[in-house]
Amino acid sequence: MKPSFFPLIHWAATAHPCHSMKKTFSRGMIAMGLLSALFGCKKQDPAKAESFPPIPAWRPAVVIATDRIVDRFRYYTDGKSDFVVLKHGTCVIVPDGLTDDEAGREAIAIVEKIFNYHPDMNPAPMDDGNILVRYNHPAFNVVLNDIAQQHWATTDARHQDALATHEVLITPLGPNKFDEFGKKALWGRCYFFMDAKSPEVVRVVRRTNTGIEQDASHGAGTAGAAPGQ
Repeated sequence: MKPSFFPLIHWAATAHPCHSMKKTFSRGMIAMGLLSALFGCKKQDPAKAESFPPIPAWRPAVVIATDRIVDRFRYYTDGKSDFVVLKHGTCVIVPDGLTDDEAGREAIAIVEKIFNYHPDMNPAPMDDGNILVRYNHPAFNVVLNDIAQQHWATTDARHQDALATHEVLITPLGPNKFDEFGKKALWGRCYFFMDAKSPEVVRVVRRTNTGIEQDASHGAGTAGAAPGQ
């Protein structure tokens, strides 16, 4: 598939914790460059203006099944990484060998780093037809194409509400102009913002070769609240 977005920002795969995700690159990397700008004359949505760090006005109501997210993300990582899943589906790769509580705290700390800096996104098409939205730390959102298609009318109508306050994304179509791929990626990123605002660990998934996987309610429940949350 021909990339929809010109690579305005490029992160070297070898520097990324998920450089082993060979399936991510099987149909080509798509990078989206993100620039933030402030326009004093632009009237802002009050819900956006009152929030810092800035967030989108849109909070998608569609609930994505955790089991499906886990299945796809495990596939993308070849089962070689421990990762934590937050309530709205954000997956965060954590170092191997952490306890469930430690993994949960590490995942939330990673999400906070992204959120407090700015969630620049780097969406890529996957070999199963889905989209993987990546950030500048090892957190990810899986956009399941079948669900995205089911709710396409809403995404098409509301994708501008998926932009954070004062956010300007530069694409080949122009500032804040998106094709279908970009609109779906923005929809997927909304779930990151939802998790960043109210982080809650729902699952800790271990490397496949350990055979260990636990729900947060069975040992990782206390990980949902990091210091300062």
